Amino acid sequence: MKFFWVYLVAAFIFLAIDAVWLGYVARDFYKSRMGDLLLDQPRFAIAAGFYAIFVIGLVYFAIAPGLAAGSFWLAVFNAGLFGMFCYMTYDATNLSTMKGFDATVAMVDIIWGAALSAFTAGVTYAIASAFSLWHN
Repeated sequence: MKFFWVYLVAAFIFLAIDAVWLGYVARDFYKSRMGDLLLDQPRFAIAAGFYAIFVIGLVYFAIAPGLAAGSFWLAVFNAGLFGMFCYMTYDATNLSTMKGFDATVAMVDIIWGAALSAFTAGVTYAIASAFSLWHN
């Protein structure tokens, strides 16, 4: 049950911040650099599947080990690496296989994935610790 509550906290944080990033902060950046590669409307079911699975990995590989060890920084560090590796897989694959995929977008996206993952892990760790959501 502890995994479930930590997952819900992490999912809420990750989704809320990424929605602001994609919907407002970086929307014009992506549009200006990717143009015709972008759909008029995102495929929300596919995005939901990614988010659901990604956050499971974030909790399993980063947040849970940090909580189990009582180490905020372990959670943050592992999450940053996890985010970087996952986002880099996507962006490097696109750079190597697609015409018109922008290298600047790839770099920003990789940095964003690492930063968002690390931030999500840190806040989730703090909330889980404060509310005793994780007991060994």
